Amino acid sequence: MIDTLTLVCHLPELAEQAQRISEQLGISLSKRIPEKADFILILDDNGLKLSKPYDKSVGDLSIDFADGALTWRRQHGGGTGQAIAKAVGLKQKKQLTILDATAGTATDAFVLAALECEVTMIERHPIVAALLENALERAELIPDVHDITQHMRLVKGSSLDYLTQCAEDAFDIVYLDPMFPHSGKQAAQVKKSMQFFRDMVGKDEDADALLAPALKAAKYRVVVKRPRKSPYLNNQTPTLSQEGKANRFDIYVNKGMKDSG
Repeated sequence: MIDTLTLVCHLPELAEQAQRISEQLGISLSKRIPEKADFILILDDNGLKLSKPYDKSVGDLSIDFADGALTWRRQHGGGTGQAIAKAVGLKQKKQLTILDATAGTATDAFVLAALECEVTMIERHPIVAALLENALERAELIPDVHDITQHMRLVKGSSLDYLTQCAEDAFDIVYLDPMFPHSGKQAAQVKKSMQFFRDMVGKDEDADALLAPALKAAKYRVVVKRPRKSPYLNNQTPTLSQEGKANRFDIYVNKGMKDSG
């Protein structure tokens, strides 16, 4: 899709930023929406977003660490009592270093950073990485959000390559949330904007291959987020699982932490 993608920006004050993004992605830059374009990127006062301009049934997709849902979760979401916090082991240790090897829209990374973890995010899809980079830049303008995002570092590229090159025990925790296909009732519950995000990114075909190097890179544990009824990653039984209504966290304990969440 990126070969035919156009970045649309009509604001002169954003022209330099638009040029930089278009060059980074290797895509064309225009002041107008191309005819019959299935997808476009738009840069405006609200930041960078992915859009289906001729399909009004689908909302634009952008990443905003100051949005209402994340703000509410940060202020009222339960702190270290949240499922993801328990899964990574924040009950036992504070200020963990975490590698989020499948960052996506980085919601989980932001939640963990808000809980005082140092989070390195890996994102290989260039469009998603551009959306993430833009969200981090915009967060710098909002002091209480920037206090959190300064604990988040984005690395663009293959998580498998990154993990393979990691030293042993390079991070306290490695977190994996590979993209998986949704069907039936699950698909109906996913927002349309997220549906086309999943269609764009596709399934992580190399997800099973991530587990072994992740276990080497993690000092304490690897945490894998999965659909509740899906098979284990690489068919490897975890030390324990923590189930929710739709998802579960499979926890592979290495050493130095108790075997409970």
